[in-house]
Amino acid sequence: MTSNEAAHSPLYLSLLAETAQIGWPELERFFARGILLHVARDLDLVSVAEAIASDDTTQVTQWLASGLLERIQAETAADFAARDPELWAVVVSPWVCVQERG
Repeated sequence: MTSNEAAHSPLYLSLLAETAQIGWPELERFFARGILLHVARDLDLVSVAEAIASDDTTQVTQWLASGLLERIQAETAADFAARDPELWAVVVSPWVCVQERG
């Protein structure tokens, strides 16, 4: 275990292990259900998932208010469908958090 991993909670490490690269076609059904959250590149995807799982309402509300976290909009979905970028996702039921990398 690296010193950086030691600083993370068991929940963070569990979510990190569940985070995976995924293509837009596999995410479209979650978008259609309205449960796909877009995480800005500025944020750590796993930290966002941890905040949601821990019900950290204050932090999640700040991200939502600043636009760093939002439900994927139709324009973003169309862009992802057209470009098929490198996406990473983690499930925090009922939500699926997704972030573009690269």
